[in-house]
Order: sequence, then C-alpha cells, then structure tokens
Amino acid sequence: MALSNRPKILVTSTNYSIYCGEAKQLLESNGCEIIENMRGRPLTFEELSAVVPDISGVVAGVDTWNEEVFKLAPQLKAIGRFGVGVDNIDLDKAREYGIQVTNVPGGNANAVAEFAVGLILSALRNIPNLYQSARRAYWDRHVGEELQGKRIGLLGFGNISRRLARKLQGFDVDIIAFDKYPNEAAAKELNVTLASFEEVLSTSDIVSMHLPALPETYHIMGDKQFGMMKRGSYFINTARGTVVDEAALRKALTDGPLGGAAIDVYEHEPVGADNPLLTTDRIVTTPHTAAETIETYRLVGLTTARAILDVLAGRTPNNLL
Repeated sequence: MALSNRPKILVTSTNYSIYCGEAKQLLESNGCEIIENMRGRPLTFEELSAVVPDISGVVAGVDTWNEEVFKLAPQLKAIGRFGVGVDNIDLDKAREYGIQVTNVPGGNANAVAEFAVGLILSALRNIPNLYQSARRAYWDRHVGEELQGKRIGLLGFGNISRRLARKLQGFDVDIIAFDKYPNEAAAKELNVTLASFEEVLSTSDIVSMHLPALPETYHIMGDKQFGMMKRGSYFINTARGTVVDEAALRKALTDGPLGGAAIDVYEHEPVGADNPLLTTDRIVTTPHTAAETIETYRLVGLTTARAILDVLAGRTPNNLL
C-alpha cells in the first residue's frame, strides 16, 4: 500500500544506490522520496541540519543522532540503523521525541567475522606492506608468523565473535573467550574455552576485540590492559574505536609488548590524517570497512527499508530498540 504525501527518507549510509537497489526500489514503490548521502563519509551536524527538517525516516550510517539533531527534525518518525551498533544514536532522546529506532542484529556478522580473519593474517604476515613493496618492485621478503598453533583470545562472545571462532577452527588454533554473559552452550559447540578478561589478555597470542561500545567499555583497553598482553602478541579490533585508548595502543606497539595490530575502527571517524596510528609501524589500518560486502548491503538495506515502512504505516517494526 503506497504511503501518502511522499515522505522523505534520508540515507546517510554510503553507496546506497549502488548496492541497495532493491531496498531503494521498495521505498520508492511505497511513495517515498530518497535523499542520499553522496559524500562517501558520515555527515556532520551542519550537513544534517540542512536536510533533516522535513524528513520522515532515516537509514542511518555512523553519523551522530542526538537531541540537537532531533530538535531540527519534527517529522522524523523512524531511524533504521544500517548495521548493528547504535552507540551513535541517543535512544533515550529518540523515545522522548517519538522516534522509533531499529537495527539489524546479525546482519553484518559474517562479513565482519571474515574480515577479522583477514586482519589477523595480514598482521601476522605483513601482507599490506608486502603488497606496497612489490608494487614498487622491491623484494622485501618479510619473515612472518603462522596462525597454526596460536591461542586466539576473543573479547566478547556474541554473534560476530562466535562466527569468527567457527571460521578459525580449520587453522588448528586454541580459542578462549571472555563475555560478561557467556553462552556456555555455544562455547562447548565451538570448542571455545570461556575465561576471564585478564586470562584472555595475558595468555593469548592474538586478542580480537568484539565488545560493544558502552559507557562501561569505554577505553577498556588502556595502558594497564595492553601491558598484560604477551610479548610479541597481536591486537585486532573490528568492534568500535571507543573501546580502545589509541594512545595506549600506540605505546604498546612502540614501547610495549605488542608485536603488531590491525584495526578497522577509530575513536573519531572518519579518521584524520593526523592520527598517529596511521604512521605507526607494525599496524594494519583499514577505514571501518569490515561490514562492507554486497551481501551485507542487500540484507541490511532491505531490512531497514521494511522497518521504516512499518513505522510510517503504523505497524511495529522488527528489531525495535
């Protein structure tokens, strides 16, 4: 059933027309007008301010959605987070302003888990630097490390972490995991040993971060925590940048125990050229792209589109937060 008055839907996640054609067509066939983010990055407050006054729904990337923005958007009824994490959305204020927020739990889990495997291998074998070396016709045959026989420590044992554990089984590794609310059945099925936060840090050869961004996890990895890690160990982060004190990570790479690191997320995004981590040795850096796959875009695009249409039609959407 088509909606009246052509509600305007702002899409701040990038590449929407390219990879979310079905979702865009679904919204348009229900009478919606799509306003896309063509900047290839999260929108600033000033950029949001220029377009939010007459929008009814948002397919939100990682832009900041708070009361300051909500005050400017009197018609806004629905925010469909294009992903899982909603730390960029003030849920309490959204409720106050009558805005229903949804996300897509598990929608990008496989993509992120696969990318985490890629970061682990890239860090162990220095693959990005070897690629750049070969492109310059250098013959830098770096001696790296094998994944086989390593202990992998997972901080967080949710959907992404469990998928990562399953994918790592074929590498003949030992896997341990910390979670505040551990899923013992899943751990048993995946042959994962549940452990304390401290044990994961102090006994793992590779620590992979999968904790959500919450007030209690802010900078949960600092000088003390990195100092507990084994000499020559590796740190991987595909979760959220705020869980890591970036200065402490850099110190752990330059003067501390870390043999290397690979990160896809940063405390401030998009990451600035002046971020010291970008020029630190022994770290692989990627631009928050772990979830960027064709399959994820299609699934998440359709799920968020349906949720927004449900809200605008007075129905209860799936994954309402």
